[in-house]
Amino acid sequence: MFKFDAQNYPYASKRSVVYAKNGMVCVGNPTAASAGLQTLLKGGNAIDAAITVATCQPVVEPTGNGLGSDCFALIWHKGKLYGINGSGPAPMAASIAALKERGFDKIPPYGVEPINVPGAVGAWMEIHKKFGKLPIKTVMEPSIGYAENGYPVSPNMSRLWEEADGFYSKYKDRPEFQGWFDTFEPDGHWLQPGELFKNPDMAKSLRLIAETYGDAFYKGELADKIDAFMQEHNGFLRKSDLEAYKPEWVEPLSVNYRGYDIWELPPNGHGITVLMALNILKGYSFTERDTVETMHKQIEAMKLSFVDTKEYVAEPSYMKVTAEQLLSERYAADRRALINDKALEPVVGDPRYSSTVYFCTADAEGNMVSMIQSNYRGFGSGIVVPGTSISFNDRAENFSFDENHPNALQGGKRPYHTIIPAFMTKDGKAVSAFGIMGGFMQPQAHVQVAMNMIDFGLNPQQALDAPRWQWIGGKTVEVEQDTPNHIIRQLQRMGHNVVVQPDPYHMGRGQIIIRDENGVLCGATEKRTDGQISCF
Repeated sequence: MFKFDAQNYPYASKRSVVYAKNGMVCVGNPTAASAGLQTLLKGGNAIDAAITVATCQPVVEPTGNGLGSDCFALIWHKGKLYGINGSGPAPMAASIAALKERGFDKIPPYGVEPINVPGAVGAWMEIHKKFGKLPIKTVMEPSIGYAENGYPVSPNMSRLWEEADGFYSKYKDRPEFQGWFDTFEPDGHWLQPGELFKNPDMAKSLRLIAETYGDAFYKGELADKIDAFMQEHNGFLRKSDLEAYKPEWVEPLSVNYRGYDIWELPPNGHGITVLMALNILKGYSFTERDTVETMHKQIEAMKLSFVDTKEYVAEPSYMKVTAEQLLSERYAADRRALINDKALEPVVGDPRYSSTVYFCTADAEGNMVSMIQSNYRGFGSGIVVPGTSISFNDRAENFSFDENHPNALQGGKRPYHTIIPAFMTKDGKAVSAFGIMGGFMQPQAHVQVAMNMIDFGLNPQQALDAPRWQWIGGKTVEVEQDTPNHIIRQLQRMGHNVVVQPDPYHMGRGQIIIRDENGVLCGATEKRTDGQISCF
């Protein structure tokens, strides 16, 4: 057999956009894309396909999500946009005081402590109940099949698996982490590209979820196993937390940007950051993408929006300001006035005058889904309940350890959340489902990709492939290697601390589906991952 390195690509490559009429599934993993297409071919709609992909992703891309994840979705169904918040709260027993009693001076990233109530399973079932067409068992057949029979690991997954091994290996002697090693390193090492991975325990859990419409996870057999494990290892999560959980249907937020309505979900997520930045940027006229003036204004607008959302965004009932205040034209104008020709050290403003894995699907009926789910840090907390393959999130790390902050850790409260799907409409009609995964890069990439298409006329694939930047704090901004050097030098002269980021993974991984006025679908997927478009 040929011997080659599946993770080394020294030559530039390019993808073209993909067109289809009857249905499309864009996912960062080829196996999951295939699973979604299988559901469409069985007569399922875009929502069914999205649930298939969502249940398949923990199987084929466990490096980014699991059955213990959260998820969010924007769903266009029969001419109306719906939003669902599938993030879970901190367990009732969790608190800053409880962590301090255990000797912590901040919220830990791994172990039983940072686990929030998982919301993804509940959200899947709620979405399917409202909009699904095929029986849930049929929708979940591909996911169960891949877990039971195995699938070849993709190059990007293998690379992330290797990184995870480095994170979790230091916990190998702690019994609460044993389930992770037994499940995801069954032969004592991470999975190599092309290596077949089977997960029979996850197949059993998925089957139970399908048979009980999720009740096994929140009230039944799986909930009992979770509760017993957490009690044994001194975790905060209890069956009572699971029983109390329900995902929330929410009204999406939007701003109009040059004739297009850009939609995000409201807090506790930080999608509002995208809308705030676009509100600032629409006060300028942009003609060229690759100029220092364009990039400088984008960076400054993002900085100002980000420091505000990090200060104000939390569980809505704890927020000091409203979304409407944060999105007001007056506040956008005040923030815009701060931008000059030098890099700012951003400071929080006051809008009160006397506010992972991503995929998208579409069908011939006009339905579209923009959906994202995540454990937060890769595999998450490193905690897997033996015999279930349920890997838990470490989302509680996103709470503040300051009791006086609106986002302070508290039992029963949801944290500031980083995962955000996006949607675009024009004149009341669906135009695009899009999103980019990647922690705090997500709103920054949403702004850049939306502007690439609206301001600069790039097709969806170009919009994803174009070099990206990421503000990481203060005056420091990371740029990709293919950013023109003369722009980097000019940004430095303007006071930006520019760092060239050689690893494209840090710049997010996204997908886009566009629907034109004739119902033709146009899809694109990332060069920065193993993305695949399946369509017919």
